[in-house]
Amino acid sequence: MRNLFIDILVKEARLNKKIVLIVGDLGFNVVEPFKKEFPNRFFNAGVSEQSMIGIAAGLSMNGFQVFVYSIANFPTFRCAEQIRNDLDYHKLPVTVVSVGSGLGYGNLGYTHHGLQDYALMRSFPNTIICSPADNNELKSSMKFLLKNPLPSYLRLDKSLDLTINNNKGKINPGDWNLIQKQKNSKKLLISTGSTYKDCKNFIKNQKGQYNWYSIPMWGMKVKSSQYKKLSKFNEIVTFENHIQDGGFGSWINEVLSVKKSKKKIFVQNKFINSKVIGKVGSEIYLNKLYGPR
Repeated sequence: MRNLFIDILVKEARLNKKIVLIVGDLGFNVVEPFKKEFPNRFFNAGVSEQSMIGIAAGLSMNGFQVFVYSIANFPTFRCAEQIRNDLDYHKLPVTVVSVGSGLGYGNLGYTHHGLQDYALMRSFPNTIICSPADNNELKSSMKFLLKNPLPSYLRLDKSLDLTINNNKGKINPGDWNLIQKQKNSKKLLISTGSTYKDCKNFIKNQKGQYNWYSIPMWGMKVKSSQYKKLSKFNEIVTFENHIQDGGFGSWINEVLSVKKSKKKIFVQNKFINSKVIGKVGSEIYLNKLYGPR
């Protein structure tokens, strides 16, 4: 996903001279194509993420569409005040790009885990979360962001290179992307982000009883549009590589809770264990111990 993101950004930057990329002293062996072709629109802010967001805000106020890129928690929690006050509240066209969702950087310890970022970023009223499940959803998310510059959070998997071939090419915030249809079923599996393998195993164990959709773009701005679609089902299972509190499943639960409907909908959330993960290991290893279940 990282390489595809840079490929898309380079192609668009050839057409749009206002696209800028800022990194926080990382991303090397990934970001070089952009740096080489557009040296005057590439900035390394160093290990100073708050300044990185401040620079992005200043550039965006002068007509640039800015992408800032870093690992997991560094461009989010370390920059929470700057994102809220500078980007979101002023509705500036800056995309915060986080790589290493969930336990993607598990071998570097919990300082690099991306497990609470949804909770932070979805609390900002003008920010759209883009959490693609595969390459096609990434392409669609980027297409939307490039045509509709706004405060946004693009959450990328560290190493996923998956193409499900389920995407027709255009997705807007709040849209559902069909992955698998089960005729005459009132059961829904709905996911976001890089949880494809977990969802596929769940569907297999349930013998395909669920309609399976993903939501690649979501957030506070589109929450009110979800109830009508969700209310068509009697049973809903959510999947995410994030902890339960403040995550995608919580977002779905909130959608259902604000409507005083007589219909009873059973909801089950699948998420990463919320305990502090002190073990160090590969993403595969840590997901077996703490992953969505």
